[in-house]
Amino acid sequence: MMLIGKDLSYRVPQRFQLSTDAFTGYSDAVDSVFGSEIDYGTIHKNYKSDFSMQHRYSPPQVVSVYMAVRSGMPVKKMISTSHVEKQNLTMRMNMRRLTRLTNAFSKKLSNLQAAVSLHFFLL
Repeated sequence: MMLIGKDLSYRVPQRFQLSTDAFTGYSDAVDSVFGSEIDYGTIHKNYKSDFSMQHRYSPPQVVSVYMAVRSGMPVKKMISTSHVEKQNLTMRMNMRRLTRLTNAFSKKLSNLQAAVSLHFFLL
């Protein structure tokens, strides 16, 4: 993670806004890679816990949302992970290798890397 982060900090020379969920590991990683040279915020969503079988594959209901500024001056209304979640959904829908409960997985890492590269090249 750190090598990828350091590479990103060199490739993006200007200040930008970053949003993540509230996973504690992200804060340390962002701080060690970007320091105070980033506008960083987190979003934490609490979900209703409904474990009935008929809602097994349905998304849970969001009960509350908490946004926090972690570094710099991010625009609070722009703190969101929705665009990344949409990209993840698009990848899973277009590449069966990333879909759960299928047998279309890649047995070799190089095959998975090639499939992901093709997906983004053909967009």
